Amino acid sequence: MSLIKSISGIRGTIGGKTGEGLSPVDVVKFTAAYATLIRKTTTRKTNTIVVGRDARLSGKMVDSLVVATLCAMGFDVVNIGLASTPTTEVAVVGEQACGGIILTASHNPAQWNALKLLNENGEFLNDAEGKEVLRIAEAEEFEFVDVMSLGHELTNTTWNRRHIQQVLDLKLVDTEAIRKAGFTVAVDAVNSVGGIIIPQLLRALGVENIIELNCEATGKFAHTPEPIPENLTQIADLMKEGRADVGFVVDPDVDRLAIVMENGEMFVEEYTLVAVADFVLRHTPGATVSNLSSSRALRDVTEAAGCSYSPAAVGEVNVVTKMKETGAVIGGEGNGGVIYPEAHYGRDALVGVALFLTLMAKSGKKVTELKAGYPPYAIAKNKIQLTPDIDVDAILDAMKERYKSEKITDIDGVKIDFPQSWVHLRKSNTEPIIRIYAEAHTMEEADALANDIKEVIASICK
Repeated sequence: MSLIKSISGIRGTIGGKTGEGLSPVDVVKFTAAYATLIRKTTTRKTNTIVVGRDARLSGKMVDSLVVATLCAMGFDVVNIGLASTPTTEVAVVGEQACGGIILTASHNPAQWNALKLLNENGEFLNDAEGKEVLRIAEAEEFEFVDVMSLGHELTNTTWNRRHIQQVLDLKLVDTEAIRKAGFTVAVDAVNSVGGIIIPQLLRALGVENIIELNCEATGKFAHTPEPIPENLTQIADLMKEGRADVGFVVDPDVDRLAIVMENGEMFVEEYTLVAVADFVLRHTPGATVSNLSSSRALRDVTEAAGCSYSPAAVGEVNVVTKMKETGAVIGGEGNGGVIYPEAHYGRDALVGVALFLTLMAKSGKKVTELKAGYPPYAIAKNKIQLTPDIDVDAILDAMKERYKSEKITDIDGVKIDFPQSWVHLRKSNTEPIIRIYAEAHTMEEADALANDIKEVIASICK
């Protein structure tokens, strides 16, 4: 059993002893701690918290616990039912709520679930707030209300429709162009909430020909849910048969978007943000942001548009913070996470789908042709297992010194930018591991760079 407590939420496997997995006791404790923080920090006049969930098997059980706990803490709950992460974020703002909890373990397998915690702006808690929730939970500094002060639950299932309408209303989304293009679109939603909302979105955009794969929201994941190439063989095979113009794949909570080209090859998750950003910049020039482990291609297309790019530490909340600082018009993460402030400050696959289809319709190009127009890069992801007695921070400091003639960024681990490539070294917070992300123009070059860095680290350890 596993229980991972972090500033971004509480994630664990269902079952087990208290404190060893995401047991009912743990769900109640962390929900009560979150409610305590919200009570102290919210500026809202309402007494409402929004709850939404993905379709995983434990969802109803966890939902019942969370709603009951919030009511026991004196909050009213707007339960929006089966809903994506971005839909829940939008609902928090729309309901003028004090906060929100999304019940999803994102791309983790079915035995996992999690509490993703939002503030009153529908955004993830910052570092200080997340740490305070963990502290309150550990100290059990929460107090339940008396019977006359209990909160109430209101069910509101309109937010999928309202979220879709918000996407349709975006200035850069052209439903008429999409309708006229007559696209056939394949969708793999891994039998979670994407199977409800993505086909609804496509129809609203004017797409009449939809091939639905794994779009029954049963929570019985048809394959490992992370939308990476090795898990997407079914839709890739369908695309190879020439049955669709584009394939869209989302993770269980629909904040990541992977694209499959018409020939069955992967567009590559990194390029979801690159393509959407390139389209946005052509119409609304401005700054862009991605995290340090995302492709340099975003920087390249940004600078080609005469605009400025900024890196952020890994983590959605860090990307959002940097986007607000720089006034970015588009940003996100290389895992297929598009953040478009015109909609809201959260990764949103619906926004990605709508903007990408508009790009396809207006360019008249196939997906393979679009991909060929972007700077070519490949990322190799590795890690080095270290013994517990090794000082990881000392290794990172030594790497900074060794490569001080190159551009160094140390806001999150150490990133070394070479003229034609880069490598990003990050330490794990839970185990003696250094994660190594290396990017170059080909996978062979990226692998070679990663291996060179491994050898340097090994020599430092000796």
